[in-house]
Amino acid sequence: MTTLPFTKMQAQGNDFIILNGLNHKLPELTEAFIRTITERRYGIGCDQLLALEASESADAAMRIFNNDGSEAGNCGNGLRCVGDLLMSETGKDHVAIALADRTVQAERTDNGIRVEMGTAAISGQTDAHIDVEIGNPHSVFFEAVEHFPVDRNVEIITGQIADHVYIDIIERGAGHTLACGSGACAATAAIWHAESHVRPLTIEMPGGTVTVSGSPDNLILEGEVSKTFEGVFHLEA
Repeated sequence: MTTLPFTKMQAQGNDFIILNGLNHKLPELTEAFIRTITERRYGIGCDQLLALEASESADAAMRIFNNDGSEAGNCGNGLRCVGDLLMSETGKDHVAIALADRTVQAERTDNGIRVEMGTAAISGQTDAHIDVEIGNPHSVFFEAVEHFPVDRNVEIITGQIADHVYIDIIERGAGHTLACGSGACAATAAIWHAESHVRPLTIEMPGGTVTVSGSPDNLILEGEVSKTFEGVFHLEA
């Protein structure tokens, strides 16, 4: 048997296993391995697995895997957790994290961790929903009168009082989750588009609240994160 160190973190109940390839050699990230380590009864359990690797242009590169073994392109809550971890380990007051299609900046604030998420693009819409691309695909529903797509992340706006928005989330590859950072950003971009009014919004999810500000060219996600525990996972030799 060999052991693999890991860190477990959460943001608004959206939980992550972080494997730090900057400090330790990572195993082959196969679908079978990811399903095993992310399973809540026989593994550690999480919504997403985050694997950190060396980057020539950033403090770390981050890969994102859903608990069904599929790979995702973006994860706002995961970026904030990794930002907190990297700043704690390096002593820096801000860090850069590279994704497949963008590099984002994270920093510590009085309200938690803030990350610049980059561009959100509107890619389609109907009377019931707006499609948003933010490194991963989202459909934001204002009315549940259409079938929800299975190949996209889905956010359902369940209420809005002025600039306070309530949403539920179904993540592609992870199912219902308590929170989704890129989903909060997608919901914000969809509301800005529908109302033709760009301003900060408070997004309340089942697991907690974040704020989204900035502009469609660079959304800013901010909220609290926490480390829940550290440990080692036993691997078959």
